Amino acid sequence: MGLIRGGCRLVSLGSSRYGAATLAAQRGIWAQGPRIPNDRAAPPPTTLRRIHWMPEPGPREERRHYSKNKDKCDDDDGCHGEPSIWYKMVESAATSLASIVVLGAGFALAAYTYHKTYKYFVLEKMSNAFEPGDPVLVLAAIGKDLPLSKTAAATHWIERPEQSTVDQIVAGQEVGHYHLFIGEKGTGKSSMLLEAMRKIDGDGVAMFEAHADLEIFRIRLGKALDYEFHEDYMGSYFSERGPRDTTALLDIERALNKVEKVALKRRARVGRPLVIIINQMHLIRDDEDGKDLIELLQQRAEQWAASNLVTMVFNSDDYWVYERLKQLSTRMAVLTVVDLPKQQAIAALKNYRRRYFAEVPSSAILEEIYDKVGGRLNFLNRVAKSPDMLETCEEIKRVEKTWFLNQCWILGEEMDDDVMDQQKWAAAAVVLATALVDKEEEMEKTYDPKIGHILPAFPLHIAQEIMTRADFVRALDRLNLFSITSKAEVRASSVPMHIAFKEIVAQPGFREHLQATIDRIAAIESLGRTRELVAKDLVWGGKYEIKKSYGGVEVSLKQEGKKRDITIVEDDDDDEKKDD
Repeated sequence: MGLIRGGCRLVSLGSSRYGAATLAAQRGIWAQGPRIPNDRAAPPPTTLRRIHWMPEPGPREERRHYSKNKDKCDDDDGCHGEPSIWYKMVESAATSLASIVVLGAGFALAAYTYHKTYKYFVLEKMSNAFEPGDPVLVLAAIGKDLPLSKTAAATHWIERPEQSTVDQIVAGQEVGHYHLFIGEKGTGKSSMLLEAMRKIDGDGVAMFEAHADLEIFRIRLGKALDYEFHEDYMGSYFSERGPRDTTALLDIERALNKVEKVALKRRARVGRPLVIIINQMHLIRDDEDGKDLIELLQQRAEQWAASNLVTMVFNSDDYWVYERLKQLSTRMAVLTVVDLPKQQAIAALKNYRRRYFAEVPSSAILEEIYDKVGGRLNFLNRVAKSPDMLETCEEIKRVEKTWFLNQCWILGEEMDDDVMDQQKWAAAAVVLATALVDKEEEMEKTYDPKIGHILPAFPLHIAQEIMTRADFVRALDRLNLFSITSKAEVRASSVPMHIAFKEIVAQPGFREHLQATIDRIAAIESLGRTRELVAKDLVWGGKYEIKKSYGGVEVSLKQEGKKRDITIVEDDDDDEKKDD
């Protein structure tokens, strides 16, 4: 043990029982322990320690000692006082590796937990979208000023004969099929679907509107299903190609995959399929993207109808959607929605009038109104809301007539050749309208006291033959000028439109004007097929002499005293021309 006093170090050399003389001879210093009081027993013999005074080493000696130890540690693999550099490297690497492993395991566990939790909540949100209380019902009730009541009287709505069938479809009781509702605009297809949803409070039903743009269609589908298409998924930040780096069609496919999972769980719990209603399918473009979308939806509808998982309902105003679905359909059921019969139309008009004006019109006025607008629900609704119902009927007819004339009027024999393509289309429409008016005169019965109007119609192939074109009639159907029913019959789109046809055809000189337009179109087409050849020799005063000779025809040209013979030899294989 060493102590430092006054710049010197006291070093203990051990203990001994030598006498004082021996210690003095060794030039030491006696060190004795503490004194013991007199009242205590005598302690054992005092232990003597020999202490040497050694001078404190200076900086020079310390540096030399450190240098020696350093050289010794560098020469050996290690030393007890200072670890080697290799040991430090291994220790740092092990610490870093352990930190990376812990952080990686923690991050992986957190990411896996987030991924599973996200997928779980995606299915839960989509399942909640089919719970009672659909937002579509709330918006429909606000738009029509209807109370959210389950009584039929609260809706002020006439029940159609097809309503019971629609109720069974929407309630999930009609399984094994997917359905197409087809009919003219304003016949009440969407109203029947909303009424069926209202009766069950939208339980197990999702409804949305179609659109021509696939991106908007995707967003509306996601809104109806409460599905975000992984747009809020944080894992996409750590991937080179995120889930949203795709097309709208693939997003729709992913959404339908999620619907299938939800339908499997719900079927085990509830026991009936889900119902997805796509309204206004005719808004989808009739191009390659639109056909791909319809094919995708139809494949899912066929598969789900076979397994009773989901019942899909397509609602369309145009015939081309039916033609597209017909190509691949095996389980499709078609429900045609037409105008109301006379008795139901009058009852609906009476209910509307009672609602808006608290009055009941006379039967004569109601029948006159039906004769002018027919049983179209949207026309009856407009008439019922008007103070002057008969004037509104005339206004509806004028609007329909103006719409037809603006789209399809013919220009006559003074037509310019630049508008021939449009006039071919317009003349075909006017010819078909004229044929429908003429057929009505040949019909034995055009009006029934109970059923009402019986509009003249042609089969689709006959209508194409009358128009001399097969591609025009579907475009006219999209413009709501004519209507193609599910039975492939072509007629006027509504009763006011047919009355407009009769007024147009009855105009003085109409048929002559139509024939002049057709003749002008034929003349322009003939000019397009004619090639003009100019013989310059004749222009310069020359003359041709043509006579038949042996083996061909001989042509002679006489011009200003010169004669030039041209012999044309006709053979069975080819023709030869010789100039002399």
